[in-house]
Amino acid sequence: MTYKVAIAGATGYAGGEILRLLLNHPAYASGDLEIGALTGHSNAGQSVAELLPHLPQLAGRTIVDTTVDNLAGHDVVFLGLPHGHSGPIAKALGEDVVVIDCAADFRLKDSKDWENFYGSEHAGSWPYGIPELPGNREELQGAKRVAVPGCFPTTMTLGALPALHGKLIEPDLSVVAVTGVSGAGKKAAVPMLGAETMGSVKAYSPGGTHRHTPEVVQNLSPFAESTVNVSFTPVLAPMPRGILATITAPLKDGVTQEQVTKVFQNFYADEPFCQVLPEGQQPQTQHVVGSNMCQIQAHVDVRAHKLVITSALDNLTKGTGGAAVQCMNLALGLDETAGLPQAAVAP
Repeated sequence: MTYKVAIAGATGYAGGEILRLLLNHPAYASGDLEIGALTGHSNAGQSVAELLPHLPQLAGRTIVDTTVDNLAGHDVVFLGLPHGHSGPIAKALGEDVVVIDCAADFRLKDSKDWENFYGSEHAGSWPYGIPELPGNREELQGAKRVAVPGCFPTTMTLGALPALHGKLIEPDLSVVAVTGVSGAGKKAAVPMLGAETMGSVKAYSPGGTHRHTPEVVQNLSPFAESTVNVSFTPVLAPMPRGILATITAPLKDGVTQEQVTKVFQNFYADEPFCQVLPEGQQPQTQHVVGSNMCQIQAHVDVRAHKLVITSALDNLTKGTGGAAVQCMNLALGLDETAGLPQAAVAP
């Protein structure tokens, strides 16, 4: 069978990353995956060669308008659209199409959380695209609808999950996560200008006001004795890609570094895209650029009686586009790792 795939919002950072990965997918090389409609809104009518020059295989293609008619007739549709636009398109495409949404529309299960953080009516929830969360992989296999997680929640969830699942910490997390500017998307905005970001680091949406906070709480609370408390502050750094999260939580009594290391290594022993680093080695964003990997370290702070977890990933790959392709693979019954690099770009 040949799968025909469309990308809505193809010229954005998420759409471009999905295309980069699909062009290196073994199913594309064998002819079993065909890249169909590439849609946009303000860029409709322009060439891929002009807008996405890093994708030479598609240079002769033209961006078409994001309409249901242009997206219909595909087996898989990736939606890289602004929040709030995915629901009507998915409904119009029908239940037989695999729709993979990179926006937040269907991530949250609690309608009050959605309304409080996004200010509109809740559209519902879909199977959630972190396969490494216990139980999620089974829900994603054969799924017709998938909600790709946010890049911050992926980084924090994968970092903290072994500690909560293994009962190593109290469910009270303080998180500072540094992100590259591509996390804000491709839209023109003064705070994202080079003159505003180069040589400067700033915090924003501090102390739990960021929209991704309820997503992290939703992901982690089932593995704790009570609802997880998350105080999350993102920090914008002058780099194109990458997230580095530092997660701090109180240790439970008697927990040792040896125990922590063993729990983390065992938890991710069979996960191809989660790497627990050797003791003493810290994750760095430069070591995950362009890869679908999340690198993780956990350090016992004996004096403060806390666990300090660091996790790093590429916000456009494992944080968005790579997660979307990983979920597509599961939904179509393909090898989960197909088309997804473990090796990063260095230097």
